[in-house]
Amino acid sequence: MDILFAHSFFMAFDDKQREVQAPYPPLGALIAAAMARREGHCPDLFDSMLAESPASFQTALARRPGQAVVFFEDNFNWLSKMCLQRMREACQTMIRHARAQGSPIVVAGSDASDFPRVFLDAGADYVIKGEAEFRLLELLRHWELAKTEPFEGPGVFRLDQGQLRGAPPARGERNLSAFPEAAWDLVDIDAYRRIWRERHGYFSLNMVTTRGCPYRCNWCAKPIHGRRYDVRQPVDAAREMARLKRDCQPDHIWFADDIFGLKPGWVEAFAEEIARLDAAIPFKIQARADLMKPATVAALKRAGCRTVWMGVESGSQAVLDAMDKDLTIADVHRAARLLHEADIEPCFFLQFGYPGEQAEDIRATWELVRDAKPTRIGVSVSYPLPDTPFYDRVRDQLGPKDHWSHSQDMRPIFKATYPGEFYPQLYQYIHCLFGDLKRPPDWGLRGWKRRWRRFRVERRLRRFGVEGVPFS
Repeated sequence: MDILFAHSFFMAFDDKQREVQAPYPPLGALIAAAMARREGHCPDLFDSMLAESPASFQTALARRPGQAVVFFEDNFNWLSKMCLQRMREACQTMIRHARAQGSPIVVAGSDASDFPRVFLDAGADYVIKGEAEFRLLELLRHWELAKTEPFEGPGVFRLDQGQLRGAPPARGERNLSAFPEAAWDLVDIDAYRRIWRERHGYFSLNMVTTRGCPYRCNWCAKPIHGRRYDVRQPVDAAREMARLKRDCQPDHIWFADDIFGLKPGWVEAFAEEIARLDAAIPFKIQARADLMKPATVAALKRAGCRTVWMGVESGSQAVLDAMDKDLTIADVHRAARLLHEADIEPCFFLQFGYPGEQAEDIRATWELVRDAKPTRIGVSVSYPLPDTPFYDRVRDQLGPKDHWSHSQDMRPIFKATYPGEFYPQLYQYIHCLFGDLKRPPDWGLRGWKRRWRRFRVERRLRRFGVEGVPFS
């Protein structure tokens, strides 16, 4: 069959991402497309990451009339996992375009797994909940044989006379060798390279070595893989890295795994394979602070790791415990020290607004940043997603707005400790403080402008009357 794979994250629709200009190809869709090709199908790709609007999707539809359309969200990209309202609306619009062309349509991804009816009502024939690649192949085979009866299978949902029909997803594939490498030939690599080089001076591509996360952080949604954790063989990951180095010439790799290198001895074996295959490319990972042991950090250094992003979340142990983070402040300090000593950048994800967080907890988070000295920080606000204990806790507080529209919304959609307008100002304030921490004193015009910006943010924060915030 001719199959048009698509996704609905438009960088053009997200102010923050449009400003950052650090796009990655839709890895999940590219792996699914490679699997379809392996079965004899003819995949094409509409890559909304670099598209201007859903209107351009119609051009891709017209290339091969009657092709099947698969909206396969990139479940490895945190932007897709946020299930932003603007991107949901874009997907609904593209579904309507495909329906007008008479194409069979299937949708898979985090938002569709949580709210299948949203996409079925827009005109999709099926939604696949959970891990979708192998179920998609079965559905394509069903279409290819032109069977008239509806397709039935674990995790596959449809509308039947207006009623939602389907069965719970089956357990995902545990042998990651069953998944092919991504179909990179479907991507306009030169367009990505041009954007990265113009904005950042280097070109980054994405890979994964694992699926899932076994930890129990109660705000973290796991609609695709659950709490499983499966890992590729080190040699397989190193071989893919070597092929990317040869064929696409990236200057940098982002490993999009939720948790990189959790399996004991994996990082050490990976470093050995990277050296053996001459596959070294500087890379960044996402990991936990308590995994940063001396031997692991040393192996990361040998493999070429430049940056480790860690979900630190808070400098308050009480908040971490309330999140079921299973992490201590001492773990964070130890990880930052080991990474600094290895000349690897420690970077912190921070989260404000978790239920019960008070001004002293906010201050403790800033003090952790000040003392541990991460190279970069990423700041967000607690964001309830379905099927999490956090969501269940605040469900009754949610209004009509149950998702952010864009990734820098920064306003709680539940009743947080402080008013919603407080948190965007706190976001700016923490970044002002961090900028001052990272830069030497500047008494020139640029330095005065920074201080004036910080003063204005502090003045706005004081209007909320939150004792102890701001900190100066």
